[in-house]
Amino acid sequence: MRRSNHLRPINNTESHVVYQVMNLCEQRDNKPTQMIMKAAFRGSTTDELRFLDGKFTYQNSLNYTAQEIKPYLELAMWRLETVYYPACIETLQNCLKKRGTQVKRKVKPRVRLIQKANSDSGGFRVSCLATGFYPRHINLTLFRDGQPVSDHEITGGDLLPNGDGTYQMRKSLEISADEHKYTCSATHLSLDNKLDVTLEYDHGEPFKSVIPSVLTVLLALMIVFGAAAFIWKRRRADSLKNGYSSPSNVCAKIPPS
Repeated sequence: MRRSNHLRPINNTESHVVYQVMNLCEQRDNKPTQMIMKAAFRGSTTDELRFLDGKFTYQNSLNYTAQEIKPYLELAMWRLETVYYPACIETLQNCLKKRGTQVKRKVKPRVRLIQKANSDSGGFRVSCLATGFYPRHINLTLFRDGQPVSDHEITGGDLLPNGDGTYQMRKSLEISADEHKYTCSATHLSLDNKLDVTLEYDHGEPFKSVIPSVLTVLLALMIVFGAAAFIWKRRRADSLKNGYSSPSNVCAKIPPS
């Protein structure tokens, strides 16, 4: 398989190969910005050509020499600037006209800071979840005692789509049974100010937060059962009393023979 008549062939012994090309363009503040063209061979990116402000930048992972790549690159730049870029921008602008209301809408994120026990590590996992927001760009930051948590400690952070056209993002942190104050901060175009959600939890006593509720329920049950037992005893006592007095009353009404 050859990339171009000017380039040396790529070694391949398989009967079927996959060669992919992706073109995309951007528009910000109603102005066209850059266009990117990427090529991939068997799932790995081989070329990336960017066009921004009339300038080109090119990267390739196949170690072609400048002499080998020059004819191919000249043709690729001409196509990108004169054909692909205008066509892509025109298509993008037409799409924005038809779907402008939907594209320009702003939906506030719902942010939660959740802590769950991790049975594998014996510790806990703190997760900051933001969902239901639009547009897609959001800044989600986890803080420990007021300081940002290092990126290498964070897992997740991928932007995922929801079924209603909005997006979601989750960032998680594995922690041990120590005492810290964790905060999740979200910044989004739909928010006037950043949104902070705080979790305060005593990790040394994982059930401490539910103890007051459990005690309240137990106390209420004790009161109910105590009142029921008291009423039952009173009624039983009255029933026995009435049962013993009934024969004397009946006999009193029988006239003497």
